[in-house]
Amino acid sequence: MTADLKFTPRIDFVTLLSYAAVAYRRQGGRCPSAEILVNALLKAEKSAKQQRLTYPFESLLGKWQLSFVTGTNKVRKRGGILLGKGFYVPKFITVSVSFNATLSEDSGRGEIANQVEFGPVLLKLTGPVQYSTKKNLLAFDFNHMVISLFGRVVYNRPIRFGKVKTEDFYNQPIAKLPFFGFFSVTKDFIAARGRGGGLAFWIRET
Repeated sequence: MTADLKFTPRIDFVTLLSYAAVAYRRQGGRCPSAEILVNALLKAEKSAKQQRLTYPFESLLGKWQLSFVTGTNKVRKRGGILLGKGFYVPKFITVSVSFNATLSEDSGRGEIANQVEFGPVLLKLTGPVQYSTKKNLLAFDFNHMVISLFGRVVYNRPIRFGKVKTEDFYNQPIAKLPFFGFFSVTKDFIAARGRGGGLAFWIRET
């Protein structure tokens, strides 16, 4: 269920994103419409660039539930991409991402775990990350998969579609790897643009 909120001097993008995080977490909460939330995310991204905001790696650590995402559409005549309308992730499926520091947090190195839960099925992908505070870019690669059914692990092994081997990962330029460019990071939610151009909005799992 969505609410038709609009930007006003009293409802800026920070307030609206905070409201969206609370509403999505609350059972029966009325979230802002997809259009309104996309506009808020774009305003947050623009503001972060103008203010040259940077976020330390430690501010991303923890587990976050994906609540909203946009797709992208290629524009052949103009070149480049356009954002799709975006949608809230249905409550009957849980998609989450977690970041952990494997060394000191100052190194910007750690591990990512991307997890999807749908009924009795759980799919989890893990791999290394490297984070650049200067540009708030977090590069990652998945190299291991775990599948569980009714809490029992039925598949647990390395996967081959990772871009590079783990030992070579940290020698790769971030621009050549999958990455998220974070533009809004708070204790309750984070937001980023992916390498493909789409936007994602996560809330902290409680």
